[in-house]
Amino acid sequence: MNNVDMLSLFLLGLTGTGHCIGMCGALVVAIPGRTQKFSAHLFYHLGRTITYISVGTLMGGLGAGFAGIAVKIGSDPLLVIVKIQVIFSMVAAGFLFWFGLSRLGFIQEPSWMSAASPDKAPGYRNAFRWAFVHKRMTGIFLIGLMMGLLPCGLSFAAFARALAARGCLEGGLLLLAFALGTLPGLLLIGTGASGIFRRYRKHSEILSGIVMIGMGFSLASDALFTVIG
Repeated sequence: MNNVDMLSLFLLGLTGTGHCIGMCGALVVAIPGRTQKFSAHLFYHLGRTITYISVGTLMGGLGAGFAGIAVKIGSDPLLVIVKIQVIFSMVAAGFLFWFGLSRLGFIQEPSWMSAASPDKAPGYRNAFRWAFVHKRMTGIFLIGLMMGLLPCGLSFAAFARALAARGCLEGGLLLLAFALGTLPGLLLIGTGASGIFRRYRKHSEILSGIVMIGMGFSLASDALFTVIG
């Protein structure tokens, strides 16, 4: 991993601000915003960020896990690691192309993403009650953890990129960069600045789509050069 990878994931989160506000803005207003406490936003986004990092760590650890299995069955570990990284890079590139093209409007995003509802998540109602009936910040934090798994083209693209990471740490750091990129826009919900992001949401979609496709090309080209070399 290099600084370009981290910057790309941060930019993906940042350029997707319009999309985030359009898709998640209502949730942020309805959940932490209803408490009228800034600390609620911090607990909510902390939970969401932890979920992102956890998924990134899991995805990044897949390659290392497969390599470890290969070592135990007697395969050449270096060769196996290279093959796995190439395969995962191509798979991740494919997902990034798909999500990027959907952001640009060339293909349609799966309907199950837009139909997803947070209240279908197991334990959501209990966490909601804990947050607003009992007025506990732990409830807000738990809801943030759940929202990190809510189907979203942006976060799923970031997860796909982490699939090609070279270990748990790299995968987690990539998703941390993505989460930090999403924070400015979502923290500005309810301010005049968020209105600007909504107004230029289409431009935001185009920029995030370009970033996704750029990351896809980068992964695919690296994988091809590895095979050719």
